[in-house]
Amino acid sequence: MPTPDPKRILIIRPSALGDICRSTPILAALKAKYPNAKIDWMVRDNYTQAIEHHPDLNQVIPFKREQLGKQCRHFRFGPLIKWLKTLRKNNYDMVLDCQGLARSGFFSRATGAKLRYGFKDSQELGWLFHNKRINAPKELHSVDRMLKLAQAAGADISNPNITLHAGQDELSQVVIEYPEPYAVLAPTSAWPAKCWPIERFTQLAKELTKNKNIDRVIIVGGPGERLHCAPLLELAKDHPKITDRVGSTSIALLMAIIARSKLTVANDSAALHMAVGFHRPLVALLGPTDPKKASPYNREQDIIQHIEPNDEFYFRDNRSAQMIQRITPTEVLTACNQRLNA
Repeated sequence: MPTPDPKRILIIRPSALGDICRSTPILAALKAKYPNAKIDWMVRDNYTQAIEHHPDLNQVIPFKREQLGKQCRHFRFGPLIKWLKTLRKNNYDMVLDCQGLARSGFFSRATGAKLRYGFKDSQELGWLFHNKRINAPKELHSVDRMLKLAQAAGADISNPNITLHAGQDELSQVVIEYPEPYAVLAPTSAWPAKCWPIERFTQLAKELTKNKNIDRVIIVGGPGERLHCAPLLELAKDHPKITDRVGSTSIALLMAIIARSKLTVANDSAALHMAVGFHRPLVALLGPTDPKKASPYNREQDIIQHIEPNDEFYFRDNRSAQMIQRITPTEVLTACNQRLNA
């Protein structure tokens, strides 16, 4: 007797923001295979805007990590237990743990779903919570590795759809505020070793304002990144064609700004993966990022990176900080002008 198609599916990918943005092919592939299924996505509550407008999504399941973690540290487990019971009441038939950690594996098991897909080599013994353990080599690009889970669940992964979707309210706001063509510079990253020197971003911004195919350059980043961007923001104060939006956008508004950009220049960061998801012209500046695993998906032609024989991809400290410093302002400006003048 054939197994019935799942009616409720849960994708578990709570973080990080860039990883969430490049996980949408899993959602699209599952929906194409099971068009009548309701597909939910568990994501950290501060990242819900990244996926809430995706047409294949039934609902977002917010994971209040900070709040629940704080309560548990004070031995208040009631709210977590209540949340887990609510999760179980959704009666999921199938769960895909795309995070691959002990916590995400535990949540997978807590749903009570009969089919729980996860990586055979999930970290922190997370694989113990899965009953469908999939072999997905770590050498694969992170998107292709996650797609292996969808493939095991029956989906066709031959033509991944990585498209992101911005909110109409935010898109309308951007049209009103910035009706003319513009470029976006995202000069920050979660890891200092992945950041192209801010002085070079400042020089690049000044040069890009001379390109007649754009009206302005918009600088984006998070609220805690203004100090890092200080030289660039100082330039923006008095420059009529450079706009400072560092720390003054929601995720939804940032997505809308990138969605309408004429060009996005970014380090390895969420902004880079948003540009990929919106199919925008892009210049990706990579230092200690393994291009085989975490580069902008299927956009190899848009990468500037200089790897030498003995390089290792240490990005959690400064051992490999020199890698991104090999990228020169001249080659970045040339790549930008090629795209803006195309």
